[in-house]
Amino acid sequence: MQSHVLSNDQIARINTASLRILEKTGVVIPHEDMLNRFEDAGATVDRAEQRVRIPADLVARSIASAGKQFTLYGRDMNQTAAFGQGKRNYNSIAGEAQWLDEIGAQRRFPSMADVATAARFADALPNINIPGSMADPHETPVGYRCVEVCATMLRNTTKPITFWYHDRASAAYINEILIALRGSEKAAEEFPLCYPFLEPITPLRFPFEGIDLLYETARLNLPVPIGPMAQMGLSAPCTVAGTLAVENAEILAGVCITQLVKPGMPVCYGGICHAFDMRTTQMIFCGPEQAIFGVAMTQMGKHYGLPVYINVGLTDSKRPDAQAGIEAGITLALGAAAGADIFGHMGICGVDQATSLDMLMLQNEIIGYVESTMREVSFSDEALGLDVIEEVGPGGTFVDTMHTFEHFRQELWMPKLLDRDYYQAWLDAGAQSMEDRCKTQTKATLDEHEVEPISEDLDRELTRIVEAARK
Repeated sequence: MQSHVLSNDQIARINTASLRILEKTGVVIPHEDMLNRFEDAGATVDRAEQRVRIPADLVARSIASAGKQFTLYGRDMNQTAAFGQGKRNYNSIAGEAQWLDEIGAQRRFPSMADVATAARFADALPNINIPGSMADPHETPVGYRCVEVCATMLRNTTKPITFWYHDRASAAYINEILIALRGSEKAAEEFPLCYPFLEPITPLRFPFEGIDLLYETARLNLPVPIGPMAQMGLSAPCTVAGTLAVENAEILAGVCITQLVKPGMPVCYGGICHAFDMRTTQMIFCGPEQAIFGVAMTQMGKHYGLPVYINVGLTDSKRPDAQAGIEAGITLALGAAAGADIFGHMGICGVDQATSLDMLMLQNEIIGYVESTMREVSFSDEALGLDVIEEVGPGGTFVDTMHTFEHFRQELWMPKLLDRDYYQAWLDAGAQSMEDRCKTQTKATLDEHEVEPISEDLDRELTRIVEAARK
């Protein structure tokens, strides 16, 4: 199953337009050392404006040198997320400023305890292979917040993790955590646990801290997803084509930055542009435009041979309801069929309005549904079942055959939340809505799931590193 929206000619036109943007308009890079590196590499640098105009040959060299495959490994080394290797990965949100304890209730600022809850919850969900912190703990000073978030997540999940890096100084402490986890710097480089996210500020600017911290994460050669969020009609032209061109230009500039920090640094092409709603003046998380953007950006990233991250499987709804199911399901199915490597961030209630575990529970179900549609179907002699068809004959039933017993578990996807009961059985069970079932299953998961504990030695070392960062 494959989905495409761009022809080869359209891919070429977007590429040409992006290269023109980079060479004629340029990007703003407020980082003195990076300006020097661009200048040495052949770019035109206007130091007064901190603007860099990047020639096409530098872009081509950077794409060629970028690492195009990588794997994240959890505390349990059997828990992995592979990129650029034909696999699909799913992460919960790396952090939100608000937290919802109950759908429809008032939001609150999250705490470090919420980070622990989010990591443990995602640890239990079979379809989320990269738990995110889901909370940006308001109580913890930003200077060392990401260090404590990383340590808290390690204690509460055995999977690879994602969270928001802050700056170069805190990244150095996170390096210490990764080395303590793996036992050596070499092992920490070989088996990365997480990655920093480089997010250009559309249109055509980069943040100082986002660039600067890469000098530190380069020590362990951590992969770098590059994900601007161009908004059609606000920070990009009010056309699909113009938005794709701006988004693509920013990602290519980001690839150049990573390779000027360290040639060979692995990257992930983060095509996460969105549309802007002219009525509500809010970004649209998951309209039909998002399905187009997701597929088109996947095609662009794969054109450059890079693994791809897209924002699909999300929703503008504030509840795990029919709207959430429609928006998340359609966009995720099309994005998966397009061949992207990772989809997210899951667990957001509305457009970055808050974190919701109930919403993540619904999205976990949707992922299971989509993954089942993407499975490889066998057409072997055994699967065709000609012998059992002959045995049953016209007018018979297959429900009591050994062939059915041997195959139904592999051939049928069994939902955890979707309702397939008879009406009276549904009524007798309380006539629950999808939102009710999400809430019930979320509570059961939090009550029942236990995470494999970390060793006492690692626990002590994490405490030491976090305390050092705090001081």
